[in-house]
Amino acid sequence: MIEIISVPVERQGLHDITHQVAQLLDEAAWGEGLCTLFVQHTSASLLIQENYDATARHDLEAWLNRLVPENDALYTHTLEGADDMPAHIKAALTATNLAIPIIDNKLALGTWQGLFLWEHRKSGGRRKIIVHLGP
Repeated sequence: MIEIISVPVERQGLHDITHQVAQLLDEAAWGEGLCTLFVQHTSASLLIQENYDATARHDLEAWLNRLVPENDALYTHTLEGADDMPAHIKAALTATNLAIPIIDNKLALGTWQGLFLWEHRKSGGRRKIIVHLGP
């Protein structure tokens, strides 16, 4: 089964998508298998990360922004704004796809794990994620 979820994004950072993916799984009544996610953008990525304390996500965002700053003199791809090239680099350093086991029709995430879309642009609009449920 393949579905596409659309995630509205108004700001840079980590956006929890766990509920949207779990809802698809509930509707499909899949049982057991594998859930694969793929983000269809070059300036966003996917991440499994702590979903309990928001400060962990904030620290990750701040760390990556320090690692890949805007307005680096070495960037030549600047036509789309100061945050565009850093967004491409951040997406290259992180993941554009994830695979999560499905057990008893539930995502086999750990106690404090959630699924996140990591928007690397300051304003992203809508991001599309392909969700594939398979054996």
